[in-house]
Amino acid sequence: MQFRTITSLPIGNILIVLIVILLAVQVTRLFWVVVTPVGPLAGWRAPSVNLLSPSARLTLFSSFDPFYRTEASVDTTQNVTSLSLVLFGVRSNESSGGGSAIIAGEDGIQNSFAVGEEVAPGVTLDAVAFDHVILSRGGVKESLYLDQSVPAETVSPSGAASQAAPAAPASGGLNAQTLQKAIGFAPRNEGGRVTGLVLKAQDDGTMLKLAGFQAGDVVVAVNGRPVSSATDVIAQFRPGARISVEVERGGSKVPIALILEQ
Repeated sequence: MQFRTITSLPIGNILIVLIVILLAVQVTRLFWVVVTPVGPLAGWRAPSVNLLSPSARLTLFSSFDPFYRTEASVDTTQNVTSLSLVLFGVRSNESSGGGSAIIAGEDGIQNSFAVGEEVAPGVTLDAVAFDHVILSRGGVKESLYLDQSVPAETVSPSGAASQAAPAAPASGGLNAQTLQKAIGFAPRNEGGRVTGLVLKAQDDGTMLKLAGFQAGDVVVAVNGRPVSSATDVIAQFRPGARISVEVERGGSKVPIALILEQ
């Protein structure tokens, strides 16, 4: 008889009873959260901010290098290399720490070396800066500067100016005026844009050869920057300028360094 009474209850009334019970449970839980402390230990409060002293902040930020230049600055030592190497040009990439350099050995032949490559037996190119490179020889870092390619003027013991003739530049007597007159440029177009400048002699070709070029060489970069017009090259022809030129010759790229007379 009792079983019939339970089953005879409408299903809707049963659902309403269940909803009321769930609502009562949720209200009870909400009330408990409001009246009880946060956490099991009671008396909870947010921790205070820990402020560094001015001296501690100065120490922290002086030791932090967001551009990773600290290691490079340590490598730039006063230990100048004694190797018979001449640095003619550099191409650095500060964002990645890479780069390359044009260096001539004892034989006077210029070659382009990337960071990590062996410049001489037991000597590797460790880093490239804007005016010098760092060489690693047996774990010892040595600096090689661009201005080492120009011999220093000899000064007499009496302090007077030396009467000896100044040493000839490594370029063999090149100057800006004669280069501008003796070398012509013809743009090389590929895909509607200039990708290089074809060199041609305006005279008998003597100055072209003296500068280290050959007729038909294609200048693709000057001082590490791509060229798009003859102005990009001619603008670098200034008295006393040191110019690093990259040309395409016979399917390969050849670095050429120029040192113009004053």
